[in-house]
Amino acid sequence: MKYLVFLAIISLIACTGNESPLETMTKPDTAQVQTKSSVPLPVLEKHSNERFKDVTVEKVGEHQFLIRGKGQIFEANFGWVVEDGHMELKKGNTMTDAGAPAWGNFSFTVDVKKEREHSTLMLILFESSPKDGSRQYELPVLLY
Repeated sequence: MKYLVFLAIISLIACTGNESPLETMTKPDTAQVQTKSSVPLPVLEKHSNERFKDVTVEKVGEHQFLIRGKGQIFEANFGWVVEDGHMELKKGNTMTDAGAPAWGNFSFTVDVKKEREHSTLMLILFESSPKDGSRQYELPVLLY
């Protein structure tokens, strides 16, 4: 019998000795527990096509978006436009840090506000044709 009590005490001590230092319990009447939990980072949807890959959009301000990704673009220069289905609200060009055939990284910010409350803003990335300047390899990405 003494042997069983001794084993029970040893088991109890062994079980409580493996607690993580981040998991502590305060007074029983407050029952607060600290854990390793933190606010999860948002999972950003990645968009891709033949010339763009791993493109993400992160809202960084009320009407401001950070666009990041990789592009396999001739001479590393590509265009973008923000449309609401009827009008072009913003447009521009940016560059990757390497030209094709390499996949170069890019990052740029777009500040655009809806002109109509119930419209949907789409960012369209594209490569311009070296022959006639037309858009090719368009990648549409929803902003909001």
